[in-house]
Amino acid sequence: MSSPQEPAPEKGPEPSGVDLARVALRAAKEQARARGDAAQQKKQARRGGLRSGARADGRDPMALGSAINRLISERGWEAPAAVGGVMGRWPEIVGEDVAKHCEPERYDEDERVLIVRCDSTAWATNLRLLAPTLVARLNEDLGHGAVRVIKVQGPAGPPRRYGPLRAPGSTGPGDTYG
Repeated sequence: MSSPQEPAPEKGPEPSGVDLARVALRAAKEQARARGDAAQQKKQARRGGLRSGARADGRDPMALGSAINRLISERGWEAPAAVGGVMGRWPEIVGEDVAKHCEPERYDEDERVLIVRCDSTAWATNLRLLAPTLVARLNEDLGHGAVRVIKVQGPAGPPRRYGPLRAPGSTGPGDTYG
């Protein structure tokens, strides 16, 4: 409630009769157009299916590239698609020598982490030293902040065998593979 000393807040000008009529006419035209489109589609469906006319509409076919680009943008897959392209161009980005021994495994979009597996511990160490340079190069290509960290993993050892000749609680030979 406003006190008698405070002025009442001023409102914008009320729409006049002409403005109200324009708004009502526009709404009526849109409703009629929607009813007409629905009626025409029902009529075409009874005659043997919907047909495309001479003018472009939403049912017309589109090129595969534009359909994929539209799907990627609608679903918000721009960053994962760009990183997937980087994985395809990995030898160009890191060089042939590094690409022979290290390959990207997956990309965690939430953490913005690229996980790379190397075939030996020596190459894993080498890639860990190159990681800041690679992150900068990837962010140049993908856009700032697309990759925050490169997580380097060494070679996967053989499966652990449990049996009578194993000492309980042993961790195995450790990091001697590769």
